Amino acid sequence: MFLLNCYKVYWLKKKLIVNTPDQGIADFQNSDYVIVTVPTPINEQREPDLSALISASHYIQQNLQKGQTFIFESSTYPGTLEEVIIPIVSQGGQKVGEDFYIGYSPERIDPANSQYSVQDIPKVISGQTEQCKQKVQDLYSTIFDVVVPVSSPKVAEMCKLFENIQRLVNISLVNELNTLCESLGIDFYEALEAASTKPFGFTPYWPGPGIGGHCIPVDPLYFQWRIKKNGKISKIIEAAHVINEEMPEKIVRKVKGVVRSPASVLIVGIAYKKDVNDLRESPALPIIELLIKEGYEIEYHDPYISSAKFGDKLYQSVSLNEQVIKQADCILILTDHSTIDWKLFKGMKRVIDTRGIIKKVSV
Repeated sequence: MFLLNCYKVYWLKKKLIVNTPDQGIADFQNSDYVIVTVPTPINEQREPDLSALISASHYIQQNLQKGQTFIFESSTYPGTLEEVIIPIVSQGGQKVGEDFYIGYSPERIDPANSQYSVQDIPKVISGQTEQCKQKVQDLYSTIFDVVVPVSSPKVAEMCKLFENIQRLVNISLVNELNTLCESLGIDFYEALEAASTKPFGFTPYWPGPGIGGHCIPVDPLYFQWRIKKNGKISKIIEAAHVINEEMPEKIVRKVKGVVRSPASVLIVGIAYKKDVNDLRESPALPIIELLIKEGYEIEYHDPYISSAKFGDKLYQSVSLNEQVIKQADCILILTDHSTIDWKLFKGMKRVIDTRGIIKKVSV
């Protein structure tokens, strides 16, 4: 098996594959299965960048061996496998379902989630033909407790977008409601907790400084780009995206309301979500850049990210203690890491808590 993704460690433990850290053409050609998980970001125009996916497809076409099965997992818009990947892979005249097999299965990984291990998460699978789908199912049934076959790769591709569009829309909604509640003098968190007591028909989402990571901010834009090709647009996705884009300036305005520059701001947490070391699309990045531009002196603490570059300067994570906290003119909480002692901030003034974590801390 030619494998370069998050399942490798698990399969090594199960002795389903051997460890080949320097996989090359020989490993590829001797593999029955090839799993492709490459980045699918957006470009400067906020359009899909399929360059890595296209490059991987050409590599497959050049080294394909009869009978191999190729499974793509990268998040992308519906129709990518059928309209982009398969035409490249079959350029040499090979036929899908005869000379090679191909399918799509969206990656479902939640970093730092201790509740669900890899095999616990239901695995959605598809194939370009029924034989392709069976090949994919044969492999993934060896690792996942539940395999969910769907009728086509387009459905599987849309499945992943559904999941992340829902989160974008709902998180953007609560971020906007949080702002509106503040304008009405309403404690948003108290209202949300009260609404959460309803045992049916309500799912709570919690606000924050914006949406980050490599999936939720990006995947909806892939869908929006694709439907625009058909002359359509999702107004609700567009609105959610605008709300998310506006969050950094809203947060900086809050800082200005607490203390004017020049002043020092201690940023607590810069990762895009709690308990990870991932900075990709983190809302902390544009917020910190804006604060620096406005003349604020920045320090940050993140137990998972020891150093980070903002502008032309490399910053080191500072230790979090009473002295560091007292020296800061303003404290801005952006990531609610579990390992941080939030009691340090209880009752303090000049704290902007974008996650509502201090309210949850018992005295």
